[in-house]
Amino acid sequence: MNLTVNQFVRIFAGAFVLISLALGVEASPLFVSKHFLWLTAFVGVNLFQSGFTRFCPLENLLRKFGVRDGAC
Repeated sequence: MNLTVNQFVRIFAGAFVLISLALGVEASPLFVSKHFLWLTAFVGVNLFQSGFTRFCPLENLLRKFGVRDGAC
């Protein structure tokens, strides 16, 4: 399976949101601290700004590691 940069960014963002919600919501059996919700906010803000600026640090890092560009 050859994933593209765009696919990796979506996977990482989704995973970080789900993990931070699992660790930050009191109803979760994995709850640690409500401060994990800041990670959810950070991911959301980063996705929002990258939509306008086309700057995503994860994209740059993945390209340096040789992950190919391409459409989803």
